[in-house]
Amino acid sequence: MKNILTAISLLLMTVAPVLDAKADEVVVKGTYQGENIYVRNPFAPSGVGFCAYEVTVNGMITTDEINSSAFEIDLSVFGFAIGDDVTVAIKYKDDCTPMVLNTYALQVKTPAKFESVSVKNGVLKFSTSGETGSIPFIVEQYRWNKWVKVGEVRGKGKNKPNEYEVKVRTHSGPNKFRVRQTDNKKISVYSKEAIAIVTTPAVTFKQTDSAITFSEETMYEIYDQYGGIVFKGYGSSINTAGLAKGKYYLNYDNSQTEFVRK
Repeated sequence: MKNILTAISLLLMTVAPVLDAKADEVVVKGTYQGENIYVRNPFAPSGVGFCAYEVTVNGMITTDEINSSAFEIDLSVFGFAIGDDVTVAIKYKDDCTPMVLNTYALQVKTPAKFESVSVKNGVLKFSTSGETGSIPFIVEQYRWNKWVKVGEVRGKGKNKPNEYEVKVRTHSGPNKFRVRQTDNKKISVYSKEAIAIVTTPAVTFKQTDSAITFSEETMYEIYDQYGGIVFKGYGSSINTAGLAKGKYYLNYDNSQTEFVRK
């Protein structure tokens, strides 16, 4: 037990804790990852007994032995499945605070596995397995020679087959989409690419002194000559009256061009 606590203490130097500190209570929230919680428990200021006097898991009082300078909260006895929400609350006496040594035990360890991905009629569908917590899925579309974020959905976080649908906007010609998930260790996984062919005519635009007007609604971006983004959105026109004179770069539909504001 001593060796385990020593190792966990060293890990704290590189792992940021995720907990809420309330008056006379420390609360740790996350999802069950198959690990237990370890707590350093100082003596009470009175010199009688220890700091922590009650521990609950999802509102249920634990039966763990906490009357010691270090103790373990056994989460396995609650029958959690991987990915279930867990809230651990430790109540303590005045003028002392117990310390949770491994808050990362409730953080998602690995991203999900993508089983399938497809796109049709403006709806991207994908399925996953092996989720261990509710973290976002980011939908990306390949536009203008780069991957652009076009949607986001919260993961269900259950370690079973999960299915998702996200509405997406397509452009003329071939469209490529993918889904990304990044875990708490900043490790990302990507789905395979989903491709849809759109046969509608390419979008065109006209420029006046105060506006850019598109032939159809489209996603767009305008950058200045230094690469700074000026406008970004979706619509059939852009009010450019406030732009300073100079050269700009316009991304729209599946095209890239430039224009000059005189």
